[in-house]
Amino acid sequence: MKILKFGGTSLANSKKFLDVANIIINETKKVQIAVVLSAPAKTTNNFELLIKKSVNNEECKEIIEDNKKIFLKIIKEIKDKNKDFEIKKTENKINLEFTKIKKMITGIKLLNICPDKIYAKIISKGEIISIYIMYRLLKSQKESVTIINPIKYISANKNYLDASVNIYKSIKNFNKIKIFKKNIILMAGFIAGYKSKELVVLGRNGSDYSASILAVCLKANSCEIWTDVNGIYTSDPNKVKNTKLLKTISYKEALELSYFGAKVLHPKTILPILDYNIPCVIKNTNNPNFKGTLICKNKNTKNKIKGITSINNVVIFNVVGKNNYMQSKTKISKRVFDKLHKEKINIIIITQSSSEHSISFCIREKETKKTFKILNKEFKDEIKQKLIHEIEIIKNLSIISIIGNKINLNKNIFIKCFYILDKMKANIIALSQSLSNNSISLIISEKDNKIIVEKIHKEIFYNKKISEIFLIGIGGVGKALLNQIKKQNKYLKQSNIKFKICGIANSKKIITNSDGIDIKKWSQIFKQSNNIFDIKKLIEKIKKYDLYNPIIVDCTSSNKIAYKYLELIKQKCNIVTSNKQANTLEMEYYKNIRKETKKYKCKFLYDTNVGAGLPIIENLKNLINSGDQLIKFRGILSGSLSYIFGKLDEGVKLSEATKEAKILGYTEPNPKDDLSGIDVARKLLILAREAGYNLEIKDIKIEPLLPQEFKEISNTKIFMKKLKELDEFFSIKVKKAHTKGKVLRFIGIINKNGSCHVKIDSVNNNDPLYKIKNGENALAFYTKYYQPIPLVIRGYGAGNEVTAAGVFTDILRTLS
Repeated sequence: MKILKFGGTSLANSKKFLDVANIIINETKKVQIAVVLSAPAKTTNNFELLIKKSVNNEECKEIIEDNKKIFLKIIKEIKDKNKDFEIKKTENKINLEFTKIKKMITGIKLLNICPDKIYAKIISKGEIISIYIMYRLLKSQKESVTIINPIKYISANKNYLDASVNIYKSIKNFNKIKIFKKNIILMAGFIAGYKSKELVVLGRNGSDYSASILAVCLKANSCEIWTDVNGIYTSDPNKVKNTKLLKTISYKEALELSYFGAKVLHPKTILPILDYNIPCVIKNTNNPNFKGTLICKNKNTKNKIKGITSINNVVIFNVVGKNNYMQSKTKISKRVFDKLHKEKINIIIITQSSSEHSISFCIREKETKKTFKILNKEFKDEIKQKLIHEIEIIKNLSIISIIGNKINLNKNIFIKCFYILDKMKANIIALSQSLSNNSISLIISEKDNKIIVEKIHKEIFYNKKISEIFLIGIGGVGKALLNQIKKQNKYLKQSNIKFKICGIANSKKIITNSDGIDIKKWSQIFKQSNNIFDIKKLIEKIKKYDLYNPIIVDCTSSNKIAYKYLELIKQKCNIVTSNKQANTLEMEYYKNIRKETKKYKCKFLYDTNVGAGLPIIENLKNLINSGDQLIKFRGILSGSLSYIFGKLDEGVKLSEATKEAKILGYTEPNPKDDLSGIDVARKLLILAREAGYNLEIKDIKIEPLLPQEFKEISNTKIFMKKLKELDEFFSIKVKKAHTKGKVLRFIGIINKNGSCHVKIDSVNNNDPLYKIKNGENALAFYTKYYQPIPLVIRGYGAGNEVTAAGVFTDILRTLS
C-alpha cells in the first residue's frame, strides 16, 4: 500500500487534475494506492474571506460565485478533453455543496457570528468537491474507486478548527473497512470526525497530516506528498539563491525544519510516520519522474547540516521579577506556560537568560496582545506588589535556525555564524539549542534576517570564498587584471574561490550584474552598454545588491573616486586600489579611512601604490608592527624613471627614452606626471605615513626634473614634442656623472627627522641604487634592526602586468 497526497497547487486547474489522475493510474499498476486530496489552490482562502465578510454583514455573493466558477471551469475543461467524464453529475454535486454554503452564510449574517462548527464545514467544502471530481475522473477511465469518509473513520477531538487525531481509535475504525485490493482509495484531506459524526478540521496544512494518519491506519509501506517543488531544499528557494535539494533527511531533522519555518511539511505530519517508521517522499507533480526527497529513519550519524530556516514576525516576552521572589522560578514558569497552553498560545522557543530573575520565551507577533493581557491578568497581584516588574516585550524579531544531525558537535557552525553576524554588525538577542541536538536557533532583528540567512547558507553549504568585484578603470592595468583572473580560473576553482565580476567601469560608462558578468565576453558587453558611469549611482546599486564580500578595485588615478572610499567602506565594501590618491590626500582623510575600515571590519589594501607588484608596504607594516623603527630611507620609486635614467646611462636621449617607456606602459598616460616628480613624491609620502610621520604632500620637497614652462603643458603630444628641447641638457648631466664614476638616479629620501626629498642624485657603485634600471625599483630601508646594511627590496616596479598581479594578490588577501 502506498499513500499519495496532492496539495492545492497540484489541483489548481483542469490540466493539473488530469496530470494527477495520470500519476494515480500509473502508480496503481505497481501497488495499491490510497489518495488524499486538498482543495484547489486559493479556494480555501476564498471560503475564509467569505466567512469574514458574512460576519461583518458585507456583500459576498461575488465571492461565492467566483469560487463556484473555479470548480465549474475545472470540470468543463476536463469534459472537453475526456468525453466519458460525467459532467452533469459532477455539476449537480458542486451546486449541492454551494447551496449548503449559501444556507450557512445566511445564518452567519443573521447572527453576525460564525460558530467554529459552521466555520469548519464551510472551509472544508473544497476538499469534498475535489474528491468527487477525482472520483468521476477516475471512473471515466474505468478505474475501480472506493471513497473513504474521514468523518467516520479519522477519530479526532472536538476542536473544530485544529483537531488532533486519536491514531489508536482511527486504526480500530479502519480495521473494520473491507476494500478490494484492486480499488483506488480516495479520501478528502483536512477533515476528521468527532465521535464519527461531527466534522472537524485538522488546521492549515491538515491534508498532509491526513495523509500521514492514513498511511498509519492502512499500514502503508510509504507515503508520498506531491507538491510543486522537487523536494526539500537547504533553505527557501524563493528567498535564498543557489539552494541545494536534499536527497534524504531524517524524521527528526524534518521535524526541526518544519517547526522552525520550512513550508514543505507541517510538524504534525511527521509525528505519525516517525512513530510508525513509514518512509515519506516529497515529490513534484510537475516533474513526476524526479526522485524527490526521502524522509526516513536516517542511520547516518555524520555531523551534516541539512537546512537553514527562518521565522519572521516574532516577539520575545520577558517576565522579570525581584531575585528573592523569582527564586521559585519553577512555580512561576509553570503558571506562565500552563496559562499560555490553556489559551492555545504557541511558544516557539524558551530562551536561556543570563539573569537569574527572569523567564523569557518567543511567540508569533500576532499573539502579542492576547499574551500580554493573559500575563498581566495572571500576575496582577505580583505586579501591584512590585514582586514582578512590568512585562517586557521585544518586537520586530526573527528566528534563524540551522538544522542538522548532532549539530552541537560542529563547532565550526558556531564560528561561521558569529563571524557573519559580527561582520554584519547584527546583534544576537538570544540563542537556543534544541535538546535533540538537531538545531541551533539565533534570535536577531527582523531587518537583518534575509541577508543573514543568505550569507549563512553560502558559508555553510558552499564553503567557498566568494567575492563580488567591481572594477573601476579598464586601462592597461584593469584589462591585464581581468585577463589574469580569467587565466587563473582553474587555480581559483581548486582553491575553492569564486570571483564574481559584478561591475566594470571606465570614466564614461559601466556594466553591472549582481550574478556576475561573463569574463570571457566582458569587452563585447561593455561596448554594447549605454549606461553612464556615476560613482554615486554605483554606491546606490551596491546598497541594493545582496552582496557577500564586495570588493571595489580602483585601477584609476582619480581623486574623485578616492574621495568616495569612505562611503563605499560604510557599505561594507573592501577596497583594493592601485590609485595613490586616497593615501596622499589630506592626513585627516587618510586616518578616517583606517578608522572606518576598522569600524566596518573591511580591508583597505594598496600594496601596488608603491613598487607595483613588490611586497613593499606590507613588509614595512610588518617591520613597524614588530617594534622596528625607520631611521632613513632611500629608494628608486618609479619604474618609468628607472627605465628612463637607465637608458640615459646608455646614451639614449631623454625624449627617446621617455617615448620607449610610454610604449612599454611604464609611464602614466601623460609622461609629464612621471617627469614632474609628483608620482615619486606621492609614493614617498605613503611610505613616510606608513612609518608614522604626519605629513602632507606639500611637505615633500621636489627638485624638479623639468623647467617651469613644461608644467603648463597638458596635451601629451605637445609635451612629448617639446621634451626634445631637454635632450642636450640631460646628456651633459649624464656625462658629468660618468666622469666621476657615478650614474644619475631619480630618488626619494626620508631622513631621520621625517623630512622628505625627491631629486636627481649621483650615486657611486657602492650605493644599492647604482645598478637599478630597466624599470626596476629598489628601496633601501635603514632601520633599528637593519643597519648599517639596509633591508633592500628590489624588482620590477612598473608595467601593467606587474601592477595587475599586485592588485590580484591584494584581492586574494581580502579573503584571508
